Amino acid sequence: MHLFPIVEFMGIQFDLSAIIAIVVTAIIVFVLARLSVRNLSIENPSKLQNFMEWVIEFVHNTIASTMPFEKAKKFISLGMTLIVFIFVGNLLGLPFQIITEAHHEIPWLVNVTQAYLDSHGGHAHIAWWKSPTADLSVTAGLALVVFVIVHFLGMKWNRKHYLKHYFEPYPIFFPINLIETLAKPLTLALRLYANILAGEILISTILMLGIVGTPFMMVWQGFSIFVGAIQAFLFTILTMVYISQAAIHEDDPALTH
Repeated sequence: MHLFPIVEFMGIQFDLSAIIAIVVTAIIVFVLARLSVRNLSIENPSKLQNFMEWVIEFVHNTIASTMPFEKAKKFISLGMTLIVFIFVGNLLGLPFQIITEAHHEIPWLVNVTQAYLDSHGGHAHIAWWKSPTADLSVTAGLALVVFVIVHFLGMKWNRKHYLKHYFEPYPIFFPINLIETLAKPLTLALRLYANILAGEILISTILMLGIVGTPFMMVWQGFSIFVGAIQAFLFTILTMVYISQAAIHEDDPALTH
């Protein structure tokens, strides 16, 4: 079993493999965005520009399916950030994994101790890389950001109807509606985490088969791209659904400007 390197700072433990993956994912997304707008052209657009325009149109239509079309443009940047970051992060898993072997205790890693080495034959396999979305703390962080945005916009743009929905259809339903509200970020985080983690565990199992598992690996890698895209899409569209439910009301004039 591989160990992910854990460091401690000010009493808080951090997973270095997740941090490295997050930074690399952010850099890839930034580079893609920068390259897609580097040489914008109407007459002769590049393939990357055409692709990003298609992605933007797809995200816009996706958002528009959850709220009035004219209001969807306000959330294109958020939708693009979520879907591209999550999709790229979903793909950066075990195929690019970096593993080193330690035979001595590493003082700055809290989980590579002499006791662990003694119980595992005197060595530890340290995995320095994984999909960031295969870490529950990362998906929980994304879900928490969505949770804050949803309820901030609900209170700012749609306060009357936002507060009223907690007591519908009858005031006695307030506890149930509150539980439903708190469960939304939990399900967002767990759905994304569980699907990507399960994929990485399956890839680990296939890798143990050696050369026999090569055809299975090729098939699963193709399928994992599809799974990664679906999970990015689901996270994004559910975010927009929650925003629409909390913050947008047809009679609200705040969004008509």
